[in-house]
Amino acid sequence: MSADAAKIPQPAKQSVPISKWLPVVLIAWAIPGGGHVYLKQTQRGALVGAATVICFLFGLMMRGAFFEPQTGDLLLTLINVGGHVANLMVGIPYYLATWLGYNQPDVAGHVHDYGTKFLVGAGLLNILNMVDAWEIATGEKS
Repeated sequence: MSADAAKIPQPAKQSVPISKWLPVVLIAWAIPGGGHVYLKQTQRGALVGAATVICFLFGLMMRGAFFEPQTGDLLLTLINVGGHVANLMVGIPYYLATWLGYNQPDVAGHVHDYGTKFLVGAGLLNILNMVDAWEIATGEKS
C-alpha cells in the first residue's frame, strides 16, 4: 500500500441512534439472552441465556456468596466492588435470588469458593451477551 493511499480520509462512520440499541442492551441485562430474542435470534438467545442461568444456578447450588461492596485499600476495593458489579450484571436472576432470601455467608471451603466464582462468572458472561446484542443491534455483527 502506498503512502498516498494511507492519507486518503475515510468517511466517518455514522452513529446508530440510542433508541435503536438501548432497549436491546437493557433487555439483555435484565433477562440473560433476552436481547438476542428481542432481535429475533432465538437460538443464540436461548444458548447464551441458558449458559448464563446454568452458571448462576451452579453457583447457588454450591452455596457461593454474593460480593458486598467494601472499601479499604485498593485491592480490597477492586475485588469486592468488582465482584459486586459482576453479581449485579446477571440481572433478574440475581435480584430474584436476593429477594427470595439467598444470603450465603462467605465461609472457607473449596466448593463455596467455586460457587462464588460461578456467580461472578455468570455476571461476566452476561456482560459478553450484552456486548454481543449491542453489536448485532448496531449492525457491527450479524
